[in-house]
Amino acid sequence: MDQIRRALLTEAPALNALMAMSAAQLSRGYYTPAQIESLIVHVFGVDTQLLTDGTYYVIERDDRLVACGGWSRRRTLFGGDQAKGTRDPVLDVATEAARIRAFFVHPTYARQGLGRQLLVHCEAAARAAGFHRAELMATLPGAPLYRALGYESLESVTHRLPDGLSAEFLRMGRVLA
Repeated sequence: MDQIRRALLTEAPALNALMAMSAAQLSRGYYTPAQIESLIVHVFGVDTQLLTDGTYYVIERDDRLVACGGWSRRRTLFGGDQAKGTRDPVLDVATEAARIRAFFVHPTYARQGLGRQLLVHCEAAARAAGFHRAELMATLPGAPLYRALGYESLESVTHRLPDGLSAEFLRMGRVLA
C-alpha cells in the first residue's frame, strides 16, 4: 500500500510540476486548452501555507511523487500562492468548514484510488482538529470523485482569470461523520 506523508516545503517545485502535468492531461475534455493553460498559470499551484501548516500530503510510489492533496484550517478555498492575497485567517472550527485543497494525481496513476486515500486521510485530520464539515472547490474533472465520496454541490462558480478567460468550478461540501 502507498504511504501518505506530509509534503515538504523543499518539494514545492516538484509539486508544481505534478500539478501542471495532472491538470494538462486530466482536464482535457472538461476545459479548453486555453483554459487549462490559464488555470495552470493563474490558479493551480502550491499554497505554501499548507506546507508550513503541515496539512498538505503526498503519496510516493517508486521514489516518485504520484499524488498530492491536503486540507486547511484557513479561509482560502482554492488556488496556489500566485492566486492568494496576503491574509489567510484561521477558520472557527465550531462554525466553519475545513477546506479540502489542491488534489492532483499524476496521469499515469489516475483512477487507482490515490485521490480517495488522500481524501480519507485529510478528512480524518480535519475531524481530529475539531471540524464537523468540509468544503472544497472542485474542478470539473475532480467533481465525480468528490460526489462518489459524499460531497454535494453547493453552487456552481464561474472563476474569472487574470487573462480574461474564465473557468467553471463547483463548490462542494459534506458533513464529516
